[in-house]
Amino acid sequence: MNVPLWLWGATIALIVGMIVFDFVGHVRKPHDPTLKESAIWSAVYVAFAVVFGIGIGIFAGPDSWTFGGEYLAGWLTEKALSVDNLFVFLLIMTSFKVPRAYQQKVLLIGIVIAIVMRGAFIALGAVIIEQFVAVFYLFGAFLFVLAYQQIREATKKEDHHDDGESKLIKTLRRVIPTSQDYDGDKLRTKIDGKKMFTPMFLVILAIGFTDLLFAFDSIPAIFGITQEPYLVFTANAFALLGLRQLYFLIGGLLERLIYLAHALSIILAFIGVKLVLHALHENNLPFINGGQPLDNVPEIPIWLSLLVIAGTIAVAAVASIVVSRRRLEAGGNPEGASASVEGRTAQAPTEHAPSADDRTPGSRD
Repeated sequence: MNVPLWLWGATIALIVGMIVFDFVGHVRKPHDPTLKESAIWSAVYVAFAVVFGIGIGIFAGPDSWTFGGEYLAGWLTEKALSVDNLFVFLLIMTSFKVPRAYQQKVLLIGIVIAIVMRGAFIALGAVIIEQFVAVFYLFGAFLFVLAYQQIREATKKEDHHDDGESKLIKTLRRVIPTSQDYDGDKLRTKIDGKKMFTPMFLVILAIGFTDLLFAFDSIPAIFGITQEPYLVFTANAFALLGLRQLYFLIGGLLERLIYLAHALSIILAFIGVKLVLHALHENNLPFINGGQPLDNVPEIPIWLSLLVIAGTIAVAAVASIVVSRRRLEAGGNPEGASASVEGRTAQAPTEHAPSADDRTPGSRD
């Protein structure tokens, strides 16, 4: 896929423009998003991502529909992984007791951090793949490990208890001078004449760190679907851009997506198989078939990848909603009797932004 430099520039400018619009139109003024607002803008971002994929299918030249299918399969995979990541964001927000009115800002900054870091990972991955075909074997093995971790997490039934702040939060507080209270959405404040960071700064650090970890999951997964850097980058970017709205839209439903980890394990394992088959087809390792490609090894077509990914997500979502509803009607917990309060059933804090009287006096730096 030959992508001219001007198209790269225009795409990056479009993404930056969407982020700026999101900040000016929704995040700059702290507020608790309504369900209607979140639903409308979630639909807008999903529609935009799908239309972008259709545009690739029409205008990408020879094999354009193959490229369009690769983009959509990659976007669906990244979207599913991002929904799983929302569980971690939810726990971070809960641990720091971030007022809902300020959670939008934290999420948007986290999205920007994620796009920048994944862009760097994608550039590095594309160079490595171009030079070393054997990296497909490593990516495939890594995805099998991730799939195992997902299914182990999904079937884990032991309780988790945390009677205080997490180790990460305690470590950050020891290293970084931090106030106990928020000062609006400021990152720094002044208390008794001493400048200190606010908990908002620690939240952003925690989100940025988890974004870095998530990049190790998502980049090998999407490179298993397409090796085109432009498609990898845009699929990642457009999956992340609607994450803020999705967080507030399905925040109350996260605890009911009980089979999401199962679905992700299947998707990651499937992409791992796809990567290994592709590696065998392009093989140059001397200890496999004398360093020659295995031309008789089948490769999974993109239409099948798209069907498996979309079908797995759909089945998991429907099954999750049906089973969790039955558990609720029976008077139980959506995740089952062994789910703990500090696990994935933790709810986003419902308190609103503190009033002017409650806030710690501070000054923005």
